[in-house]
Amino acid sequence: MAAFSPDVQAGNEWNRTDSDVKVVVAIVVAGTALGAVILSLSCYWLYYRKCPSKLSSENVQSSDAEKGPATAPSLRKFVSFKMDGKKGSVPIIDHKTIEKATNNFLESNILGEGGFGCVYKARLDDNLDVAVKKLHCESQDAEREFQNEVDLLSKIQHPNVISFLGCSSNGDTRFIVYELMRKGSLETQLHGPSHGSALTWHMRIKIALDTARGLEYLHEICNPPVIHRDLKSSNILLDTNFNAKISDFGLAIADRSQDKNDIKLSGTLGYVAPEYILDGKLTDKSDVYAFGVVLLELLLGRKPVEKLAPTQCRSIVTWAMPQLTDRSKLPNIVDPKIKDTMDPKHLYQVAAVAVLCVQTEPSYRPLITDVLHSLIPLVPVQLGGTLRVPQASQPPPST
Repeated sequence: MAAFSPDVQAGNEWNRTDSDVKVVVAIVVAGTALGAVILSLSCYWLYYRKCPSKLSSENVQSSDAEKGPATAPSLRKFVSFKMDGKKGSVPIIDHKTIEKATNNFLESNILGEGGFGCVYKARLDDNLDVAVKKLHCESQDAEREFQNEVDLLSKIQHPNVISFLGCSSNGDTRFIVYELMRKGSLETQLHGPSHGSALTWHMRIKIALDTARGLEYLHEICNPPVIHRDLKSSNILLDTNFNAKISDFGLAIADRSQDKNDIKLSGTLGYVAPEYILDGKLTDKSDVYAFGVVLLELLLGRKPVEKLAPTQCRSIVTWAMPQLTDRSKLPNIVDPKIKDTMDPKHLYQVAAVAVLCVQTEPSYRPLITDVLHSLIPLVPVQLGGTLRVPQASQPPPST
């Protein structure tokens, strides 16, 4: 008869007990988990029965978020979304809808003209007014600018950057749809028939502040940062209340890491920074220079380049610089429409900012954030600044 050790027998009994315990624990855990699932489903069912509208709303919001950039609600029925892993989602509007909205691109609907086409006023079926840029893209440059603008504007959103509503194509023709800015461009307001008569001193500085806010967003908030590369008064658009928005991103650069020396020199005469013309050096300070020129336009009411003779032109920067730094001469070159309507100290401050922005050496120019903070105290509170303008005293009531 085989002998056995009491210790071995006890060990076997413990192993059986341990196994039984593990089985029981597993059953308990599984049961608890199943109970939790059933309880969760019950709660969800009760919540859905009580709040169906809220859940539906959340589902719509989630669906909209997946589609990408928000589109004006009244435009949704005209828009489909093209998904692209690299670019995100781009709103697509049927080109026949655009042709109908512009009355087949009627000449009287033209709002402005550019290098590759025109911008038209358009009205969609639900009486939504928009602006449509029509581009003839037979050349690679035109196609590249179209793709660049759509790519950038479909990703960025700011109160002082034009709102992109959609795009379309038909053969070699491309269309970009924006919000309509009813007061047109700053260039038209300053140098058109009214010659700036609608723009008071405070309104002009407010427009400068709006533009600086838009540039700060592009330079400091966007990732990667965006260099506009073609900032000018014709690309600053104004809404009904003269709020300013930066437009036309066809030449913009959105990658600080790429070699800017390989980029084709582009821009508009009078606004292009000297280092970009001479050396092809492009930085955010190039936009600051262009902003300084726009600020001079607002201050002096003059165009960036003036023709003196058929073959001779004069830059506003070259002409104004000696007088901007002379307090005795400065008041004499201010736009007559706003002359003597501002605090002289404020005039000197704006002139000083403009002088810094158009410095020949880029490192001497301020960051656009510094410009922004220098303008905020000069704009009345009701226009988006911090200046407290004393209310005009009311005449005593007649007896």
